[in-house]
Formats: sequence, structure tokens, C-alpha cells
Amino acid sequence: MRKIILRDKRKIIPFNEPARELTVQCNPLWLHQRDILAKYTDDEREINTVAEIDSERVETLVYRDNLYFDSHFIDDFIVRAQNYGKACQVAFHLNDPAISGQALYLQRGIRQQGNYYVADLWYYPYGIEPVVRPLLMDTASREVGFYKVPTHMSNLHGDLTYNLPTRPFLSVEHWLHILHANIDFGIFAIGAQFEQRVEQDAFYSLKLLWRGMLERKQILTSSELVKTGKNCSIDPTAVIQGPTIIGDNVYIGPGTVISNCIIGNNVTIDQGCQLMLSVVGNNTFLPFRAALYRTIVMEECMIAQNTCLQMCVIGRSSFIGAGNTFTDFMLVDRPLRSHFGGKLEDTGMTALGSAIGHNVRIGSGMIIYPARMIESDVILIASPERRVISKNVFYEDSDHLKLKDGENLHPRLYPRD
Repeated sequence: MRKIILRDKRKIIPFNEPARELTVQCNPLWLHQRDILAKYTDDEREINTVAEIDSERVETLVYRDNLYFDSHFIDDFIVRAQNYGKACQVAFHLNDPAISGQALYLQRGIRQQGNYYVADLWYYPYGIEPVVRPLLMDTASREVGFYKVPTHMSNLHGDLTYNLPTRPFLSVEHWLHILHANIDFGIFAIGAQFEQRVEQDAFYSLKLLWRGMLERKQILTSSELVKTGKNCSIDPTAVIQGPTIIGDNVYIGPGTVISNCIIGNNVTIDQGCQLMLSVVGNNTFLPFRAALYRTIVMEECMIAQNTCLQMCVIGRSSFIGAGNTFTDFMLVDRPLRSHFGGKLEDTGMTALGSAIGHNVRIGSGMIIYPARMIESDVILIASPERRVISKNVFYEDSDHLKLKDGENLHPRLYPRD
């Protein structure tokens, strides 16, 4: 099978990079797609428009390069499409909880067509055809979350729940979708897939029990659920619960607690750090007592001590100083909104942190309001006037531009279009 990739060149703020270059589970999105499709395709072409596709009559998969999907989704789609034997396009039911509840916000790629949603993923058994039929897919979402929390943070029943797809699909057009692809549709969904397998596969449940007994560990901390790479140093007092994936050459210090995370290669996590439902990119350094909750940190970053990141996205090669707090909840009853397409739109989130671009430097002791963006290449220096970040910060607002020869001291690497 050949695959044809439609380029999406739109730059996503605040990173000022196309979606394909942004990190998803410690790899750029384009590499994530390639790894998943490697077993199906032996020919790859990139084009700008559908009109560039030739008329060669061979089995063809066409997709836009800003789509996120995992192996569970694409395996199901390709098998069903091949059995169908006709040209088809991915489609979803209007009441699919993961699509309508999370994936539809701040994007245009998944759009309604008649009585279903469609997106830019096609299968052609005999080359490109003018007529395609919808192939309805089910994300098989599971409701999980936090129950019996204060009603001012949830619904009238005191439930704060999420519909996690066990076959995830997403159109990445906003920084919120990078958060979803890594967390809610990524590592959080991996946990939901694990729970589903335990419920459906009695042999696997017995295997987990046997592994825990053999290693004298609680099941979630056994090697079946905590996958560790080569040459890692993990202090015996660290608590690591799965499903968790740890890369090569990782150091984890004493007293660290890690739950349901993906840790890249060459990462240092020093003593007392707390990580839950987060993704930490390659070559990242977390000194003591840094805390991440449902946060994605891309490669080559440093998050200093006593800084708390909740539901945030941090771009590559960025530095977050000590004692910063990224808030994620509106104290007044107003919807959380973010800029998309030149206007403010609802995020669909009850709580949401902030997005930090690439090559950003943030000083110590700042408070960042929910759903704010700090553009790539910005430096924020702590001062009496710069303690609370209540608005989006763009490159032109950067504090280093006020310094003599400041533009050369910190060159701009990620300009806007």
C-alpha cells in the first residue's frame, strides 16, 4: 500500500510551527504517524493538494499530516476499509462522546457532513476515485475521572469525568489538541485501554497477578506496567505506578512519585518531584520538588524547583524558573476560552492551564492565569510589574527586547508567518 500525506502548513500559536513538528509522546507527530503506519505502507509521498495525486491504480491511503491517531484506531480503520473493498472516508457518529465532547473544539478538520462527522483520512483500494463513502468508526470511549469533587468544579452530581477514547482520533489545529493528543487521547487513554483489556481478557488478568506476586509488588508497579529502558538509575524510594513508559539513560531521584506517565530518553528527575498523567520529552531536567499534572513538556526543557504545572504544554528548549504557578481553574463562573482563527472560542474544558512556546525563558515567582499563551522566543523577567500574567504574551512584549542589544542576546528562532 502507498500512503499520500497532505501537508498542513498552518503554524500553531504559540509554537509557530506546523502540527507535524510538535511533540506527541516524545516524538514529532510526523514520526508518530510513520511508526504506526510502517507495517502497512511501502511507499510514501507528500503533496500540498489532492489535485496533485496521480491516477495510478494501486491501494492508497491518504491523510492530512496534522491528524493524531494511534495503532488501535488505524488497525481497525484499515481492516474494515479493506474488507469493505470500496473507496471510503473516515466518519464518526454525531453522538460519539470523545469526538463531540473534546475533539470538536477549536478546530475545523473534523466537520459535520449530513448525519455524521468526517475528517481528512481516506482509503482507496484501486487508486483515487471521485466517489467515496463514509466509513463510520467508533472511538470506543470510556468514562473515567474524578468523582465526588466539589460541585463548583464539576457537575451537579459532584463528578468531574472525561470520555477517553480507546481508539483515539484528533485533528491537531490548536495547542489544546497537543495537550489532548499527549494526555487525554494519549497516556490517559492508554490507561483506559489497559482497564478494558483487564476486563475482557481473564488470562491477561492472571498474568498481571502472577507478575506482581513474582516481583513482590503491587500490580500497578510491576514490570508488566512500568516499562523501563536501558541504563536507567531509579532510586529505590521512588514510587512509580503504571501504565508508565521510561526511556533510556533516565535518572529518577529519591522520593519521586510518578503515576501513569511517559518519560523520554536522557531525562533527569531529581528528588521529591511529583508527576501524574504527564509526558516529559527527551533531555529534560526537573530539579527537586517540581510538579507536573496532566502536562506535556517537550524536549530539552528545564522546570525548576517548586514550580507547579497543571494541564499545560511547554515547548522545546524552554526554561521555567523556580516557584512559578500555572493556574488552571476560573474562580468565577465563566467558560474557559482561547484564541483560534482570530477570535475567542470555548475550549470545552472545565480546567485548563497555559501554553508556552519554544525557546522561552520565564523567571521565578510568577502566576499565569488559565488558558494563556506565551509565544516562542519570549523572555519574562520577574519584576513588580511582571508578576501576574493575565494576558497572552507575544514576542513583541518580551522583556529582553528592552535590554541593550537584547534582540541579539536571545535571537528569534520561531517567527510567525
